[in-house]
Amino acid sequence: MPIRYVNVVRIGCTKTIMPLIDSYNRIIHYLRVSVTDRCNFRCVYCMPETGAPIAPRDELLNDDEIVRVVRLAISLGMSHIRITGGEPLVRPGLVGILKRISCHPDLRELSITTNGYLLPAMAGDLAEAGVHRVNMSLDTLRQDRFASIARRGSLDQVLEGLEAALQCGMAPVKLNCVVMRGYNEDECVEFARLTVDRPLHVRFIELMPISWSSGDEPDLLRGFYALAGAAKEGAKQRDVYAENESKSFAKIQIPVLGHSNGMLDGGAMRRAFVPAAETRSAIEAELGPLEAATVTTQGPAQTYRIPGAAGTVGFISQITRDFCRDCNRLRLTADGSLRPCLMADGEVSLRDLMRRGASDGDLEELFRLVVKHKPLEHRLEDGITPIARGMSQLGG
Repeated sequence: MPIRYVNVVRIGCTKTIMPLIDSYNRIIHYLRVSVTDRCNFRCVYCMPETGAPIAPRDELLNDDEIVRVVRLAISLGMSHIRITGGEPLVRPGLVGILKRISCHPDLRELSITTNGYLLPAMAGDLAEAGVHRVNMSLDTLRQDRFASIARRGSLDQVLEGLEAALQCGMAPVKLNCVVMRGYNEDECVEFARLTVDRPLHVRFIELMPISWSSGDEPDLLRGFYALAGAAKEGAKQRDVYAENESKSFAKIQIPVLGHSNGMLDGGAMRRAFVPAAETRSAIEAELGPLEAATVTTQGPAQTYRIPGAAGTVGFISQITRDFCRDCNRLRLTADGSLRPCLMADGEVSLRDLMRRGASDGDLEELFRLVVKHKPLEHRLEDGITPIARGMSQLGG
């Protein structure tokens, strides 16, 4: 396949960009940028109650380093930038960073993922700084469950943040709900109903397999790898869900309500896993068949609509429906490592290169090297999962 060039036309000049294309002819134009590994919540599937792994502040990228890397990435054709964490809104000076990024003439979209707790106070500043849209993480609509899952903050304040984002026009506003058996799987219909009268886009996410290689239950672990392998094999048909495997898998799941260390280990996460098809079936049993819909963003969700609804319902099913072959992104960790894949440990440090005096040309060469080595797909079916970092360190 020949290299495709992009012509960017400005007043008085035309600039030709050689886009970032990996070895499998995927155009890589989406960069997820973690600006901190800190968070003001302690969600049970992400961080322990105490002793969360965080880097010393001088190991994190400073403001100028973040802006430099992101603006270089945009100049290389990465036109969609998502700011993540940890919780990005706890990053000091975040609004200033966003302003410096958003003014780049080749940027098409600047978005942010947040737990929403600080949005009531910051939504206006974020919109003014150039943020186009917001993704909010929210796993329950019930006060008691919020306290047991997030273990910090306030559900009421998060819901105020949702209203603030809508009022500031950062749309489409998405709600990301990680579905977990024994925690919130019975709320999926309640979440879906939010889309009927309001332009919200609720996305149900299968529990991420970060650190799933830990824990003792080898039979259950093998079941996950078999499910991932069946989904990958079925990806040739694009919508194969490995129904038989997931049905038998559901029979051995049991509710789990937490662990003494304050964070679910691999075995607990496997038991809490809910296939996206099960979530969809529960919604359709209550609200009727969903119809196909489209939301113009860069995410991997399969998107549907309750007939006549103002918003949409989506499913992100990285285990039961493989979407690696359409992946268009890289990740930049808060400490400056560039990663070609969430589900693999390979990364290179841009921070160390910059602090040794690297030129933009040196950084561009490293970007292209990382893209060249971007894997075709994850290797969950072979038992390969990230072991060096947790989700708060990788960037959610």
